[in-house]
Amino acid sequence: MTSVETSSNAIDRYFQISARGSTVGREVRGGLVTFFTMAYIVVLNPLILGSATDVEGQFLGGGDDPNLAAIAAGTALVAGLLTILMGVVANYPLALATGLGLNAFVAFSIASQMTWADAMGLVVMEGLIILVLVLTGFRTAVFRAVPAQLKVAISVGIGLFIALIGFVDAGVVTRIPDVAGTTVPVQLGGDGNLSGWPVLVFVVGLLLMLALWTRQVRGAILISILVMTAVAVVLEWVADLGPAAENAGGWALTVPAWPEDIFRAPDFGTLGEFSLLGSWQSAGVVTVLLLVFSLLLADFFDTMGTMTAIGAEADLLDAEGMPPNTQRILVVDSIAAAAGGAAGVSSNTSYIESASGVGEGARTGLASIVTGVLFLLTIFLAPFVAMIPSEAAVPALVLVGFLMMQQITGISWDDVEIAIPAFLTIVLMPFTYSITVGIGAGFVSYVFLKVVRGKAQEVHPLLWTVAALFVVYFTIDPLTRWLT
Repeated sequence: MTSVETSSNAIDRYFQISARGSTVGREVRGGLVTFFTMAYIVVLNPLILGSATDVEGQFLGGGDDPNLAAIAAGTALVAGLLTILMGVVANYPLALATGLGLNAFVAFSIASQMTWADAMGLVVMEGLIILVLVLTGFRTAVFRAVPAQLKVAISVGIGLFIALIGFVDAGVVTRIPDVAGTTVPVQLGGDGNLSGWPVLVFVVGLLLMLALWTRQVRGAILISILVMTAVAVVLEWVADLGPAAENAGGWALTVPAWPEDIFRAPDFGTLGEFSLLGSWQSAGVVTVLLLVFSLLLADFFDTMGTMTAIGAEADLLDAEGMPPNTQRILVVDSIAAAAGGAAGVSSNTSYIESASGVGEGARTGLASIVTGVLFLLTIFLAPFVAMIPSEAAVPALVLVGFLMMQQITGISWDDVEIAIPAFLTIVLMPFTYSITVGIGAGFVSYVFLKVVRGKAQEVHPLLWTVAALFVVYFTIDPLTRWLT
């Protein structure tokens, strides 16, 4: 046996590639697709964090001007290292990066009350608390206490959620401007109609992806993304559309133009810019506790839903709906939250976009390693990654949303005690643009219905605790006003 064959067999055994019905080629393709689907975070996170000032009027990274390059480098570095760690330690096809929603909360709700260093210190603190909850077994115990059909509902809800993300990021679904007399919150396209070359790129890309996938072409998702990126580059060269912020018919997040400089030296100015205890003096104990609680609950249950959905799509869940190496997955995710704060780029968490890689065939941590390595390369090749427009990548989210929706048959819709909580879980995720809200509504309504039907004894003690915590979460604003 040659050294190459020996190495190949060792990789197969370590990652259980054959045992999970996959191949090295599928894992590599899956890792590539996941990266292409979520690479936008390297561009978007700096725009969110870099546009806000702290209580002293300073931008993240220090100074009177935004430091987008440093935030981008830190975002890619932490995402790369922690995604590789997920692959090596947990052997799970799950990628991590700065959490959307969480970064906006840090930028506009936390940093406005303290310095950036203090705000990132709260993120580190929240990650360490979650890590303790994982190591003591509490986080896993909560996961086991959730009824199996509610776990199915979480997966289905996330499927609808990521499909909506795909349509929104492509400009197919947009928010109607606040105009007097307007009651409909969203619409088709920018003005009730589909228009513009970027939207056409998305539509053609989706049709191409569906055609390739239904004909069982290997690499269907990856092929579509690459082909439509090339088409988008040509369109931008011919039509000079520019960004949507400057042109209504422009590209949503990144302009697919060939960059002038492929290589860019990194700036790690945000790394280590955190203060673990400074917020207690600047904002007060009660405010700090409430802010940490909000971060904690969102991180805690977002990951629960994400890893369940990924496992269900990859057919990796056991009879209890638990993914393999659950404890290791949660440990890495908790470390990622703290690492994001320590690097000054906000809490890192598991990304549901990983489902696109699973849709391409990924089943093991090898795919995560591929994604992580690409993130690390992005530190130096950020202009090249910025060529990939979201309109070319997000059709994968729509396709995977359909695949995850198929699990809905696993819910007993004639049993109202589970059907109503499942329904609320499913619809509130896309309707509120939040995984955590959907999960919380499902848990609270499940406990409530058991009580009103005289079956309170059937509710697991941990679910009582979690439901109570979600009641606090949903009423956090009036509680904050009352207590502070």
